[in-house]
Amino acid sequence: MRKLKLPLLLLLMIFLSACEQQSPEQYNTLVAEARSLYAAGEYQEAGTTYSRAFKGLKEEDSIAHRYEAACALARANQQEKAFEQLIFISKKGNFADLGQISTDHAFSSLRTDERWISILNSVSDNKKEAEAGLEEVALLLETVYSDDQKYRVEAGEIQEKYGRDSEEVKEHWELINKQDSVNLIKVEQVLTKYGWLGADLIGRNANSAFFLVIQHADLETQEKYLPMLREAVQKGAASPPDLALLEDRVALRQGKEQIYGSQIGRNQETGEYYVSPLMDPENVNQRRAEVGLGPIEDYISNWDLTWDAEAFKNGKTRE
Repeated sequence: MRKLKLPLLLLLMIFLSACEQQSPEQYNTLVAEARSLYAAGEYQEAGTTYSRAFKGLKEEDSIAHRYEAACALARANQQEKAFEQLIFISKKGNFADLGQISTDHAFSSLRTDERWISILNSVSDNKKEAEAGLEEVALLLETVYSDDQKYRVEAGEIQEKYGRDSEEVKEHWELINKQDSVNLIKVEQVLTKYGWLGADLIGRNANSAFFLVIQHADLETQEKYLPMLREAVQKGAASPPDLALLEDRVALRQGKEQIYGSQIGRNQETGEYYVSPLMDPENVNQRRAEVGLGPIEDYISNWDLTWDAEAFKNGKTRE
């Protein structure tokens, strides 16, 4: 009988460990709950909920959320637990956003603690290490940008020479689609390793390559990276107008109405252009201004279209 005790104990430990682990669905639910608590000012409860989410989770999967947990715990005056999360992300998670952590008001209560300088030093080291290889990344993305634009400019020239429905145009678009696939592989590798790098780190064209390649990708890819682009805009690492264009493109592909009026359709039979389905057309210019886009009247004039919100609302300017 005594020989059975150790195996049974091990089985019990394995069972209990499995019970503590969060499935991806449970994890996302707990994080969403923690964020809601934080937004409501329930900082202690938010920190506790984040801690529940982290049980059994892989380290590299939770860096951003551990940062959020540290914010909640610091605001709840639980300095020890807040430092525990910050030490985790700075030492094991390679968190490198020195600008964000050094100016975040959530950590005001931690700045007189001697550990705070140690945290900043670790993040600074991470930042230097992360930026060390960015020169090669910038060159790679410059090439991606060039390839994306070059083939599309050529497409316009070929169409003008041979006609929109010519075999030459079809063959060229097959080339473009192949190049888009290659570009997407390169961009995804960079996004996975570095995130959405800003123009201040890699240059304007290299930064634009992220948006261009994703804009030309399939819906699943666009849905995958749309949240990352939103976050990048909030941090100043991406352009609000680019986000607006991707928001519109994704919305239409999902069968919804676009928000900013950036997407222009074309009648396949007549070849005439039209503004694709748009929500609340009367207030579109207000929404466009909020993201740095000019009036829709000026924008659609590029396709020899005029804007009448009431006529559009009644379906008179659509396909």
